[in-house]
Amino acid sequence: MQTLFAKAAWEVYEEPLERFIPRCHAEKWSATEIFLAARPEKPADIFRLHQSHDLKLIAQIITSGTTVHEHLESLREHYLRALDCHPIAINCHTGRDIFSFDENRRLFEAAVALSLREGVPLLHETHRGRALFTAPLCLAYLHAIPGLRLTADFSHLLCVHESTLEDQPEAVAAIIEASDHIHARVGFPEGPQLSDPRNPAYQEWVDLSMGFWTRIRRRMTAEGRTAMTVTPEFGPPFYAPLAKDSADPLADPWSSNRWMREELARQWQIGEIG
Repeated sequence: MQTLFAKAAWEVYEEPLERFIPRCHAEKWSATEIFLAARPEKPADIFRLHQSHDLKLIAQIITSGTTVHEHLESLREHYLRALDCHPIAINCHTGRDIFSFDENRRLFEAAVALSLREGVPLLHETHRGRALFTAPLCLAYLHAIPGLRLTADFSHLLCVHESTLEDQPEAVAAIIEASDHIHARVGFPEGPQLSDPRNPAYQEWVDLSMGFWTRIRRRMTAEGRTAMTVTPEFGPPFYAPLAKDSADPLADPWSSNRWMREELARQWQIGEIG
């Protein structure tokens, strides 16, 4: 099974894609993951840049507004706009933690219908502040909505539950079964991002997250998948902890993401990257 490592644009979100995409190509990333609403470039230019550098695109969108109706409208608008960039998948921060179960369910059902109609996978990230902000809710929505597919970001769930999720095996198993994309950022019970995943003091949390991701990989292999996608996603200040008396992060996020790609490739015994 081919592993497509995607480079997130998050920690360099102000960098023009004319610089970012050649940099990704030079470092042998297979794809990018980009929050499209923040980009000044036109969809045709985003597609051209990716195509000319032999990179795939995972589009990132959000639903927004103060009501469920507004979130539904933004879901359709942003999904259809993302299609103009020709992504291989679309990752969405969907709904709100303050909406009712039935309100968020309307969003997920509309999303499944959109994805089936247009043919580009629409994946919903396990994320704080959104509909999938707890493991029990992930489990409940997966039971309620056939066809719901996820982006697994366990860093949020570890932080929300202030635990290693060892007491929620059914929910963890369901998330692993439904996940078609991985955000490889390491969180821990006190926060969504380690200051530096290379610090030996954090090895317990790195190993825990690696275990979740490897279970997803094994499932995909057993299913006969031809490819999987992984985005190392250590973010910029102020998501990244800062050095004392400085606006600089303790560890450079780009470097942390590159290390995470290499560590995953080592543990999964992937040969040449790219």
